[in-house]
Amino acid sequence: MQIIERKQTSQRMSQIVIHGNTVYLAGQVGEHHHSVSDQTRDALARVDALLEQAGSSKEHLLQATIWLADMADFAAMNAVWDAWVPEGHAPARACGEAKLADPRLLVEVIAVAARE
Repeated sequence: MQIIERKQTSQRMSQIVIHGNTVYLAGQVGEHHHSVSDQTRDALARVDALLEQAGSSKEHLLQATIWLADMADFAAMNAVWDAWVPEGHAPARACGEAKLADPRLLVEVIAVAARE
């Protein structure tokens, strides 16, 4: 039986859950900046930090789910995403529109990765 390891855990959720060699991250958001580009950069920096803490990196991403408060921001978010994802390491990805937990939030990124 494989052990499940949880990091940065509260009563409600864990920021990182590791099962075997798979790393699951909670949804990451940016600071309440005015632009989706800035929020996307913040969220992806948080993904980077959590993956490092879990013994992984963006080169080992398996899947990403991105929620946008408004699909009109799709191109601006993708410009930041495309610059962040290493060439040849793009994960399986989905992007949709959703009402996020705080009306100031414009983007949320959920990621699954393999451990290095």
